[in-house]
Amino acid sequence: MSPKHVVFKKVSRDKSITIYMAKRDFVDHCDFVDPVDGVIVIDPMQLKGKKVYVMLSCTFRYGRQDMDVMGVAFRRDLFLVTRQVYPELQDKEKLAHTKIQQKLMRKLGDNAFPFFFEFPDNLPCSVALQPGPSDVGKKCAVEFEVKAFCGENQDEKIDKQSSVRLTIRKIQFSPEDSKVVPAAETTFEFLMSEKPLHVKLSLPKETFYHGEPLKVNVEITNSSSRNIKNISVSAEQVTNVILYSNDKYIKSVAKEETDDSVPSGTSLKKEYTLYPLLAHNKDRRGLALDGRLKHEDTNLASSSIVKQEVLKEVQGMLVSYKVVLRMTASGTVGSSEVSLEVPFRLMHSKPEPAKESESDDMVFEEFKRAYLKGVVYGDDDESPTEA
Repeated sequence: MSPKHVVFKKVSRDKSITIYMAKRDFVDHCDFVDPVDGVIVIDPMQLKGKKVYVMLSCTFRYGRQDMDVMGVAFRRDLFLVTRQVYPELQDKEKLAHTKIQQKLMRKLGDNAFPFFFEFPDNLPCSVALQPGPSDVGKKCAVEFEVKAFCGENQDEKIDKQSSVRLTIRKIQFSPEDSKVVPAAETTFEFLMSEKPLHVKLSLPKETFYHGEPLKVNVEITNSSSRNIKNISVSAEQVTNVILYSNDKYIKSVAKEETDDSVPSGTSLKKEYTLYPLLAHNKDRRGLALDGRLKHEDTNLASSSIVKQEVLKEVQGMLVSYKVVLRMTASGTVGSSEVSLEVPFRLMHSKPEPAKESESDDMVFEEFKRAYLKGVVYGDDDESPTEA
């Protein structure tokens, strides 16, 4: 027996427009992005001759809705496109690009109209900075939204009673794992020490999945006259908020501080294990997430993968990770801090492709925020208990 399609629906408050979408997560495959598609059902009596439009937007937001520089919240649309859905501008059967749209139109009748958008390949993925416990109402996020509304034209002020907003998410999965093995090594020379300190730091692979232990290999050959102590290994998240101020947030998301030491004339070869999990970093202000804020199924933001030809300024926020090895080299003439780092990627593994059902059977679920992972919601979005 074929599984039923689960389709999310949301109705405007005046019941003039209902939007249907079969999914809320859209994958950036690097060479293309899943298109955004769905169906709008209208009530011609409620519309009273007005037109119906659908808008897809990508927005960078920073700060509270009610305050910012000069009293205006910082908001910039990175991408915005609006399409007229009703009256249709061409045969609506030709506008149905996917099988699920065709099935929805058969089931929902003559007042169902399809919409279809393609993302440009230069947009960022959904990401947000975690607010601190006292940062009520504040946000710094890249958000995606589908909005359906009616009006005499697409530029007139949108009436909330006759509009529907749905927050969606653009995500990336790990590409095919490269053969790159991150490694760094260097030699440190000290005053009044004839021989140097040699340090090597390496990882077994470049990409680690969320929840996977991070294995770190450390090799220290201490031929110097100094003693090495206070050895620590940490995984650090680096977030560049490049759109409005070029702020950089560097946060340790996993750390091991050891009692290991390497006296002069000795060596150390050891594997350390780190666990970069959001569960160990709850309520830490400025941490980048691509999971839902303040909920158990949240995860740290995935590493940003940007095409070489794409302007980084368009990305809003860029997230990367590195492992940093730190130690203290102490001697008779004082002590020195020594460090070495290597980059790595933290991402979701690519799931197996879902088998598309051939059945026309569907289950309609009222969209509530609880269904969607990975979003910071608009302040006037409906609450999880509202349909």
